[in-house]
Amino acid sequence: MASLQASALLLPSSSSSCCCSRKITAAIHVPKFPKAPFSVPKIPTTRKLMDELNNIRVDRFTNTIPVLQNINFATTPFVATTQLYALLEAVADRVEMHANIGKQRENWNTLLLNSINMITLTATTMAGVAAIGSAGMPLLALKLSSTLLYSAATGMLLVMNKIQPSQLAEEQRNATRLFKQLRSQIETMLALGATTEEDVKDVMERVLALDRAYPLPLLGAMLDKFPAKFEPATWWPSHQLLRKKTKSHERKQREENGWSEELEVEMRDIVEVVKRKDSKDYERLGNLVLKINKILAISGPLLTGIAAIGSACVGNGSWATIVAVAAGALATSANAFQHGGQVGMVFEMYRNSGGFFLLLQETIEATLEEGDLEKRENGEIFEMKVALQLGRSLSQLRELARKSASYRLDGTAIDEFASKLF
Repeated sequence: MASLQASALLLPSSSSSCCCSRKITAAIHVPKFPKAPFSVPKIPTTRKLMDELNNIRVDRFTNTIPVLQNINFATTPFVATTQLYALLEAVADRVEMHANIGKQRENWNTLLLNSINMITLTATTMAGVAAIGSAGMPLLALKLSSTLLYSAATGMLLVMNKIQPSQLAEEQRNATRLFKQLRSQIETMLALGATTEEDVKDVMERVLALDRAYPLPLLGAMLDKFPAKFEPATWWPSHQLLRKKTKSHERKQREENGWSEELEVEMRDIVEVVKRKDSKDYERLGNLVLKINKILAISGPLLTGIAAIGSACVGNGSWATIVAVAAGALATSANAFQHGGQVGMVFEMYRNSGGFFLLLQETIEATLEEGDLEKRENGEIFEMKVALQLGRSLSQLRELARKSASYRLDGTAIDEFASKLF
């Protein structure tokens, strides 16, 4: 009986398990789909897929722009642009070098001036004390110390007057400003694009011209601080502004690119004013400052040398004391006026200003000599640049040109300079 009940209990469970088994089988059964009429290609490897995509992209790009098929990338503006970026880095490095060395040489001027003046005043004081002291070892010590200090001041003055630290500092300041100007011009060229090999050569020549005009080393390359006569500084290539002249006198062509007969006459009148007034005046002032600097450069060491001789003779008469003390005081005054007043810096400033006017003259003359107006800079832009360089508005520039024309025709004197900046 118990076995029958057990069998009765097991039968339903087995039937239910069979039903569950059939349900599961039906749930996971996947029907067979009909065979597709096409074959699925095999998926290539990743490397092969990337190569095929690159080839397709290049082919489509070159087919879209057929011009690129015949381009040689070695001759495109890309190379010129890369070279300009290299020059830009070199110019930026030169800006930093000249700025740092300018500060260093400015410190030279201050330190040497203070040191030499203190040495000279100390030697003068010792010579005066020795004159009122008693004979013996104290007198000898004071005389010897005063003579040695005067001799040291003489040697230091000879070196300082030779190198002119204030003028050296002004040279480096000018070089820094001009290299910054060149850097901004290169950045403008790169921003505008379409650079050429001619642009690269022009920038290279300008960099080398600036290196020659404002050298960094002192030995062997330093500029002559006492030339025979005043000459303006030149920091541009001598052949940069030369242009081939082409003969063309057609009225129609002369009205192109912003140029006209009236504008050319105006520019020539401006050049005449710059030559007759500004350049001539700066030449006169430059020669005057050069003479003063030469006199002071000779006077300082000469006076300290005389004072050294006088201090060595202190005790042998009142004249020796007077010479030692008076010469020392005069040497201190001359040194303070020359290097404290930075006469060398003033001379270099006049040289730079004279070079500015010379560059302006050559730029205008070279532009007017260019017969092909398409190769010139736009006339209106050129006129605006000249006006800004002279510190004038366009109306003031034209008024100055009219005054120059009146002077040429009627002899009416011009009562002003071309530049209002210098």
